[in-house]
Amino acid sequence: MLNIILFSTETSRMRLRPFSYSRPIGAFRLGIDSLAEKWQALLGGQVSHFTAPYLAQKYPCQVEEENLLIRATILPSADLIAAIGQLQAGESLADAQGQSIALRLGSLAAQQYLAGQLLEPLVQQEYRADLVELKGPWDLFQLNDYQLRQDFERLKGEGKKLSASNRLIGPEDQLYIHPTAYVEGSILNTQTGPIYIGPEAQVLEGCMLRGPIALNEGAALKMGTKVYGATTLGPHAKMGGEISNVNVFGYSNKGHDGFLGNAVLGEWCNLGADTNSSNLKNNYGKVKVWNYAQEQFEQTDLQFCGLLMGDHSKTGINSMLNTASTVGFSANLYGADFPEKFIPSFAWGSKGNWQTYSLDKAMQTAERMMQRRNIPFDANESQLFEQLFVRTQNYRKWE
Repeated sequence: MLNIILFSTETSRMRLRPFSYSRPIGAFRLGIDSLAEKWQALLGGQVSHFTAPYLAQKYPCQVEEENLLIRATILPSADLIAAIGQLQAGESLADAQGQSIALRLGSLAAQQYLAGQLLEPLVQQEYRADLVELKGPWDLFQLNDYQLRQDFERLKGEGKKLSASNRLIGPEDQLYIHPTAYVEGSILNTQTGPIYIGPEAQVLEGCMLRGPIALNEGAALKMGTKVYGATTLGPHAKMGGEISNVNVFGYSNKGHDGFLGNAVLGEWCNLGADTNSSNLKNNYGKVKVWNYAQEQFEQTDLQFCGLLMGDHSKTGINSMLNTASTVGFSANLYGADFPEKFIPSFAWGSKGNWQTYSLDKAMQTAERMMQRRNIPFDANESQLFEQLFVRTQNYRKWE
């Protein structure tokens, strides 16, 4: 069985915070499934991750006698799969800058490479076709359209027919509904892209969907929800109100009215009723986004960018968020005014009135929320909270 290791560097993990705080890059959801699930489906075999040391307990790296190492930020394509398939033992595939995309290595060489100690030169093949790669957290919504279309062709099945209570606009072969899904009294438009509705997913009455859209297992759209593509709801995510080009990793909720656009939510987030997030500046200018490595905002070429929210973070009711706001891991914000555009991990409060979210209370809240989905808050989760509480404290300037 092919042993695949998705590897990342500290630099790439830093660039992709806050989402890389709590998972390897290969575990990111983009399109319908995760990057790891894509590679596994396309190449076969088993997949593990080489990531930050503090995540190794939850995501152990499995090294075998023969290994295929792949840069975790790269998205698979037909050309890339073919090029990787041509690699022989001891060879690597590199991009135009000479950076390794994939390497086929034995056990010792793989361990040395991952530890930065491989001194022997590899036979290097240059990859000349285009690469699609995650370079910033905003790529998780910007590349979602591309990836949804790729994944739909791979994952669509026979499915069940759309019931007569609904209206379909567009080609029927661009709609997949799992036999256990519930879709009633809604309008679905596949002219703009495919719509994938997975196992036990629910589209309640009065919803309007314009593809490309994916609802994964147990995901739900509340009554009257308006969804513009390219949007992904991960497992058991619940959305209401109006959403546009949103990527939700899973288990997060925005169950009521309010707008969310050009945004990414990690897992176990909750946006209180009537939370609204701006995705466009009043002057239509390009936005600045928080850069964790530089500890300051960086200018981007983005005109549209909404909320980038890490795992376990929450907003209170009637919250308002500025364009291109970044919220870290396990933050809790509320109040009537716009908070700062960067909210550190474990922040609790509102603009100008921040305090540190107690670690014990943060873990209690996480445990209660996870129990609602019958997922245990185990030793790995506890260790993750403890590690991140220490690792992110330098951003909490009020302490």
